[in-house]
Amino acid sequence: MSPYSRAVTAKTHAPELFREAVAALQSVEPRPEVRLEAIRPPQRLAPWSYALSGEATGPAEVMATGRLVLLHDPEGPESWNGVLRLVVYVRAELDRELATDPFLPGVSWSWLTDALETSGASWTALGGTVTETSSARFGDIAGPPRSDDLEVRASWTPVDAELRPHGDAFCQLLSSVVGLPPAGVTLFGQRQSS
Repeated sequence: MSPYSRAVTAKTHAPELFREAVAALQSVEPRPEVRLEAIRPPQRLAPWSYALSGEATGPAEVMATGRLVLLHDPEGPESWNGVLRLVVYVRAELDRELATDPFLPGVSWSWLTDALETSGASWTALGGTVTETSSARFGDIAGPPRSDDLEVRASWTPVDAELRPHGDAFCQLLSSVVGLPPAGVTLFGQRQSS
């Protein structure tokens, strides 16, 4: 028995709309550089929840991690503009040169909106933040002397329970953050895996 959500442990008691939404997310087939796994969802944000963690590795071993959380409240909180809500969080370490680019927040947000559009997702009430942080280490703290990170946090309301395009968009966002080209496109100097 999985501890990760009521959708997994009590399928017969979960609302049908929620079960359909979870099944759609579970049908996502990410590209080889992206790994998805069901994780324990937040317990107090909505009566029903389901969560996926994601990890992507890009060129030069750039890595991004993230979570996609599905929330379902049959009463439909007014701010949601619906009964389902998706929440995404993605974090990646950046190289110093990219971290100083003044256009990075806008470009990072466009990675999310472009991913939603190109995947065919339908949504409303999209909002979020892009955060850049820089840390310098001193003294006996292990790690690189400086690190720069990017975080994308957003939430939106899908228009129906067909969430596979939204799951695909999550995978595309992870891919964009780590610098992977669109699926099927090979960068110069790289071999295509067979």
